[in-house]
Amino acid sequence: MFADAFLNLDVLAEAWPLLRMGLVQTVLLSLLVVPVGLGGGLILALLSLSRSRALRWVVAGWVDVFRALPPLVLLVMVYAGLPFAGIEVSAWGAVAIGFFLNTGAYYGEILRAGIASVPAGQMEAARSLGLSRGRALRLVVLPQAVRNVLPDLLSNTLEVVKLTSLAAVVALPELLFQARQAQSLSYNATPIMAAAVIYFLLLWPLVRLLSRLENRAVASR
Repeated sequence: MFADAFLNLDVLAEAWPLLRMGLVQTVLLSLLVVPVGLGGGLILALLSLSRSRALRWVVAGWVDVFRALPPLVLLVMVYAGLPFAGIEVSAWGAVAIGFFLNTGAYYGEILRAGIASVPAGQMEAARSLGLSRGRALRLVVLPQAVRNVLPDLLSNTLEVVKLTSLAAVVALPELLFQARQAQSLSYNATPIMAAAVIYFLLLWPLVRLLSRLENRAVASR
C-alpha cells in the first residue's frame, strides 16, 4: 500500500515531464533570488558602515522589519497587495521583490558581522598604501569578511533555495507547484515524494560542503 501510494513508478513516469519543467524553474529561480538577496545584503552591510547615525538606525530598522516578517506573508503582500495600489506585479517580479527584502536582510546581517570581524588595522593599512576607502573595502576588507562568514553565507543560501518552494503560492510553476499539479491529476503522492528526492539531490552537495567548512572552522580554533 505504501509503495503504491508513494513510490508508484507508473505515476512517476507520467508525472516526470511536469517535474522536469518544475526543476528547471526552480534552478532558474535560485539563480535569480540568491544574487538578488546577496546584492541587497551587500548594500545594507555597506550602508551600516555609514558615518551617519540616522542612516545606521534606518538600516537597522529595515533589517529588523524584514527579518521579522515571514517570507510567505511578504510574498503574498507583494503579489496580492500591490495591485490594490495600482501596481501590477508578475509572479517572477513578486518573488524577486519578496526575496530581495527578506533574504537581503539576512545576508546583510551576515556580511555586516563579517566586515566587523576584520581588524580595523586592515583598513588603516590599505588606506596608508594610497587606496581609497571604497577600493580598500572592495579589495581588502570584503574578501576577508566573506571568508570569515562563508559557512553562514552558505547556510543562508541553502535556506534561500529551499524557500523558493514558496513561489508555488503565486502560481509560479516551480518544482513544488508542478508536483502538486501532478498529484492532483494522478490522485497519488508519488510526485510529491519525487519532488522531495529531487530537492535532496539538489541541495545535498551544499549541505556536505557546509558541514566540511564548519568542521574545518572548529578544528582551526
